[in-house]
Amino acid sequence: MHGEREIVPAATKSEAAQALEEFTTAYNKADKAYDPALSAKHVTGALGAINQAGLKAKSKNSPDGNPGHAPLELTDAKFAIPKKAGWPRYFVADTDSNRDVDDDPAKDTHWLLLFVKHAADDPWRVAYLNILTPGEVPEFKTDKDGFATPADADVNELAMAPGRLPAEYATYLKDGGEGFADGPHTSGWRADRKARESSPGWSRQWVDQPEQAGDFAPLGLRTEDGGAFVFFATRHFEKQTTSEGLKINVPKDVQALLTGEVKQSITLERVSNLAAQVPAKGSAKPGVVVASRIMGITSATGE
Repeated sequence: MHGEREIVPAATKSEAAQALEEFTTAYNKADKAYDPALSAKHVTGALGAINQAGLKAKSKNSPDGNPGHAPLELTDAKFAIPKKAGWPRYFVADTDSNRDVDDDPAKDTHWLLLFVKHAADDPWRVAYLNILTPGEVPEFKTDKDGFATPADADVNELAMAPGRLPAEYATYLKDGGEGFADGPHTSGWRADRKARESSPGWSRQWVDQPEQAGDFAPLGLRTEDGGAFVFFATRHFEKQTTSEGLKINVPKDVQALLTGEVKQSITLERVSNLAAQVPAKGSAKPGVVVASRIMGITSATGE
């Protein structure tokens, strides 16, 4: 028998629940102390890049920790655990959070966390975190035993193969096109960039790159409507340049990640942690819907 070929559940529900509890505990310890080392073993991929850079910056500006720390609570967890062969193995936790802005049910938020591991002895780490309203949380396709179905990178039953999402999205941000549905993370973001591209004494340039190596790889699950819900990542560079005599204001959290001296320009590097609903091929609405984007600055360079 070849274990790497056997189709098995990625985790048990008790194992998934334990992984979620361990992540939440580590997240809170790291946030309270502003110490990236306390969550480093529990995050990876796009979320890891954002989390670790953010904590690094905050630790420099607040070495005594987070004076406004409020513990994160993730409750009412539902687990979508796929059956698959080989590695990596992964599952999605759909959780209610205590990070809602008020008690309005219409503004309720769910945190969807994608956990991944590459070997039996590896710890579960969160590679992607996306925040959605309950109505945006997809209904995952399950078998008779309640296990989810993975959305393979090259599956051809979808309007866009999951493995193509990072490159297609990076190209879309530059050139536009019809592959993605209009929304705040697609047409809205392009319009915002266009509006900020230039102003008296200022110019901005963007370069977008796909991220799909290692734990940045797109991962997803099939949905009941025949499509798929896919987590993926991209990297973005924004160069701000001023005319001579004008000063660039650099926020403290950016200064903490800065190399070089900001004379007339600064280049900000960001990582985007995204989730998208990919429709089935031949759907009446074929555009990929980018449902969530969490983005954070990971480095800055002054010139």
